[in-house]
Amino acid sequence: MKTLYFDCIAGASGDMILGALVDAGLDLAALKSELGKLPITGWDVVSRKVEKICFTATKVDVLVSAQPHSRPLPEIERVVRDSTLADGIKTQALIVIRMIAAEEAKIHGMEIEQVHLHEVSGEDAIIDIVGTLIAIEMLGIQRVVCSPLPLGRGFIHGAHGQIPLPSPATVGLLKGVPVVGSPIQAELVTPTGAALLKHLASRFGELPAMRLDHVGYGAGTRDLPIPNLLRVFIGEADANAFTTDTVTVLETNIDDQNPEQVAHLMERAFEAGALDVTMTPTQMKKNRTGVILSVIAKPEQTDALRTLILTETSSLGLREQSTQRSVIQRDRLEVETPWGKTFVKVGHLPNGQHKYAPEFEDCRMLARKAGVPLREVYVAAETAARYVHEGAHGHHHSH
Repeated sequence: MKTLYFDCIAGASGDMILGALVDAGLDLAALKSELGKLPITGWDVVSRKVEKICFTATKVDVLVSAQPHSRPLPEIERVVRDSTLADGIKTQALIVIRMIAAEEAKIHGMEIEQVHLHEVSGEDAIIDIVGTLIAIEMLGIQRVVCSPLPLGRGFIHGAHGQIPLPSPATVGLLKGVPVVGSPIQAELVTPTGAALLKHLASRFGELPAMRLDHVGYGAGTRDLPIPNLLRVFIGEADANAFTTDTVTVLETNIDDQNPEQVAHLMERAFEAGALDVTMTPTQMKKNRTGVILSVIAKPEQTDALRTLILTETSSLGLREQSTQRSVIQRDRLEVETPWGKTFVKVGHLPNGQHKYAPEFEDCRMLARKAGVPLREVYVAAETAARYVHEGAHGHHHSH
């Protein structure tokens, strides 16, 4: 699986993304001929080598002729729709443009249709966005992963006066994305950079396992105290390898609450999207028996689950930590057993083997209905899955 990893050393902007991809081997002339399908004139994309604190990197500049006015959203969307680009590129470009416009509309309290993307004078934003999407396709990338994003401090001068950094549009776009503060007084992640990375990345986290084939360095405009670079790693990853992501673990100790109420909380937590909820019996102070409630959640569900735990338990606080988890790729298969159909989860192990977990509820219903031991239904389902999967795919292949 051809994988691309964005290593956001100094954040990301549209031109840094393009610079890194050109540096990693993207053909700029081919990119420009695709961009020529946009119905706009008087633009150019140029690339040069620059030095950033003893690193040589590629700086891509998107040049557009002076704009008489900033284009409102419907006009920007029309430029994309009227182009002769592939439908897939058009659809994605419209999604990314609308992501940015929706944030601008929220900040200025207006209808999305009235938004002028003046923070990113329409045309260079269109070229950055469309160019990046074309580049990912031209490079044959099947999966994009991105590092957490560093956010600088300070102020920049915008169309409405002084804007605090990170800019409100960038902050809005990065909801649900791992970010980390940086002491650097500069705009490290632009709204265009934020929208593109959020749209492209299947997850944010560590560099995934891959055979590394290409590395590219894209340069930002300014000189910062650190190298102002975005780095890309492109390589071949095993589709059977682990995926690693970041989860939040919320924990609290409870020793003064009716167990029925704690059981109710467990149900509510699963409804609110918790990945897992466990209770571990423990001895607490004054030798009281208690439980440690532990909830595993995706980062974007943390707020809702924190509120739920503090509302539904007697606890006055909780512990939170972000932690990495590794998960093997999995599929679901429907199989036939002598007693009826059941689903089986198939896990792809890194060595090319598989493991099978029949769905407990399905098997239980079949066992009760047929009056046979649950174990027999389980074994039949697992055997059927192994046969279907390995018979159909050979022993080492996975889809």
